[in-house]
Amino acid sequence: MLRRGLLTLPLALAACGGSRGADPEPLPPLVTGYGHLTPIRLDIHEIVVAPPAAGVVRVDQPVPFDPVQEMERMVRERIVAAGTNGTARAIVRAAEFRRERLSGGGMFAGEPGERFVVRLQLRLELSAPDGRSGFIEAEARRQRATESGLSQAQRNRQAETVLRQAMDDLNVELEFQARRNLRGWIVQAVTPPSGSDGVQVEELPRS
Repeated sequence: MLRRGLLTLPLALAACGGSRGADPEPLPPLVTGYGHLTPIRLDIHEIVVAPPAAGVVRVDQPVPFDPVQEMERMVRERIVAAGTNGTARAIVRAAEFRRERLSGGGMFAGEPGERFVVRLQLRLELSAPDGRSGFIEAEARRQRATESGLSQAQRNRQAETVLRQAMDDLNVELEFQARRNLRGWIVQAVTPPSGSDGVQVEELPRS
């Protein structure tokens, strides 16, 4: 069971350089997602995605996709509630995508280069009625500098690349931390008996 909290900090308020008074168009999610990966099955009944606290989101426009949205999507697609009680609470501790303009000339004439700086941090807190508790934190940092003279489309592609790399890093770190520090919470998937495809066949009586 997944219960998603209402985001109280829109991306527009956390973004720098965006226009005021108008909400930006919704950004598309990553195409691949995380549903094709082996899920992390936990002995909990529900997953709560908490809204980010004030000050933890900084996104400089333009941005190829919403990092908060992708972090929440990662939780929904990677973490599975496979128990009868207990709660996992996912908290975005940092979602930063900064565009820093580089000074000085470069190899090409035109607009100066930029540095894209990404920092993502996600915390997962677990609690159960019997008093058990636990938590993990996963963090990813990436940065990439672009030379001067690139078109806006070229810069946007590089920005998407560095953000995707940071999300991949966060995904790997999340699974590593879960399997190392939440062993008592992990529920193993039921494997069908050897030689069985999991489909039960019943022979009908002959007339």
